[in-house]
Amino acid sequence: MKTSDNMSSEQSNIDNITSGKNLSVWFAAVNQSISYEPLNSDIDTDILVIGGGISGLTTAYCLAKEGRKVILVEDGYIGSGESGRTTGHLTCALDNRYFELEKIYDKPTAQLAANSHMKAIEWVATTVKRHNIDCHFKRVDGYLFLHASDTKESLEKEYQATQRSGLITEMLNSVPGIKAEDGKRCIKFSDQAQFHILLYLKGLAEAFIQLGGTIHTQTKAENVTKEGATANGYSVKANHIVVATNTPINDWVTMHTKQWPYRTYVIGAKVRKGTLPYALWWDTGDHESKWISQPYHYVRLAEYDDQYDILIAGGEDHRTGQADEEEIKEENRYTKLIEWTKERFPSVEDIVLKWSGQVMEPVDSLAYIGKNPGDDNIYIITGDSGNGMTHGTLGGIIITDIITGKDNPWIEMYSPSRITLKTTSDYLHELGNMVMQYGDWLGDAGIKNPEDLKPGEGGIVSSGFKKIAVYRDEENNLHTCTAVCPHLGAILQWNADEKTFDCPMHGSRFTAVGKVINGPAASDLKKVIVNTEHPITH
Repeated sequence: MKTSDNMSSEQSNIDNITSGKNLSVWFAAVNQSISYEPLNSDIDTDILVIGGGISGLTTAYCLAKEGRKVILVEDGYIGSGESGRTTGHLTCALDNRYFELEKIYDKPTAQLAANSHMKAIEWVATTVKRHNIDCHFKRVDGYLFLHASDTKESLEKEYQATQRSGLITEMLNSVPGIKAEDGKRCIKFSDQAQFHILLYLKGLAEAFIQLGGTIHTQTKAENVTKEGATANGYSVKANHIVVATNTPINDWVTMHTKQWPYRTYVIGAKVRKGTLPYALWWDTGDHESKWISQPYHYVRLAEYDDQYDILIAGGEDHRTGQADEEEIKEENRYTKLIEWTKERFPSVEDIVLKWSGQVMEPVDSLAYIGKNPGDDNIYIITGDSGNGMTHGTLGGIIITDIITGKDNPWIEMYSPSRITLKTTSDYLHELGNMVMQYGDWLGDAGIKNPEDLKPGEGGIVSSGFKKIAVYRDEENNLHTCTAVCPHLGAILQWNADEKTFDCPMHGSRFTAVGKVINGPAASDLKKVIVNTEHPITH
């Protein structure tokens, strides 16, 4: 795999290849979009799937395999959303510990969760083999080791819980591949996996087409109802609608008070072949963090070229649009991540890639997969947490079984309608954080005057009682939009790293010129006119 370091990030953003200016290792390697013809007429179908990431494509493929007529629409290109910004871990080592799942639910539920993720890995392995998908799929071991803020007791509790859950785990006295962690124990998770997500999605899309499915990219779905949706202004009638868009675009409130958006950061560093084993590594998370999610680091190796592999390391998460709460701007998160990585993997050489992604953290640790609350024929897949590859795969399996009437032991566990009382304190904490964001209406804006902006810079300014999102492009043209998120009215924040305006409440994101690229917001920012001859005051 050879990256294209000279590819224009600005151009890639304009072309909707990905949801930000920074390219992930997968986009840099493929160097082209995976596209199909946009929808250009009214159409009827049995099942409409909205979203061309791993959740949507897996669902479409599974249903087509059952003989159903399926149409998939994607407003960008295949994998252009969060699937293409993943690090491609396929694992049953979950973001939340198994001993915590036993407390929140019970031991049988923790066992079901473990079983579901192992089955998802097996499903991917079988599908790759069945369709001969060349996506660098590898079976690897994974290693969970202690974060400096965590205790040895918690690692032991997790090991015991994984054993009760039926996983193949082993307690080791050192962490393979990480000398800086010598003398520290870790849990080995056997028979995990990794792959190249975009090559996998390309192969899965081709298999779906061969089964009679239809894909329309650059096709934006709106106005989702039980009858179907509109897409590119055309009517799409369907008996079943699956919304697989990372965060639901068909719901204003219900699901957005059960999960919370986080930004996560990734670097790709060259390392000479043979220096490190192909494996997955994770620490147990920062237990002193102000964030409920207790951000952790995650690492893997991927193919690069004849001489080098690329070490992919991620972490330094924060609530979307709230990086400044820790006084560490988005663009500075990479510095911390590089320092952490070099300390543990001193053999790394050049840092060749940096990018970020967005994950939805469910308040009770499990994804939301199934019927949208209150609907009989609209289904959602969301709340992926840090296990999007297996959760997305499970989404396709579970929803297919619901629609086709098959028994599935995981349906109730992942139901979006579930209520989990044991996480009430975390829920209230995150809800309070959300409500506090309305205070930005009263606070000072980030910059005083748009004339202060240099090319490539953006920010929020005040004009009377109005908040305005301003961006000066590389050609020195000024773009001005409302800074009010069209979802529920929060004030957006400028993300200088990805050159986007991000909502600190529910994670909606917009390009520098106001185009929506992440839900739940369904519409672009409205343009506003600013008189630049007079300063804009607070």
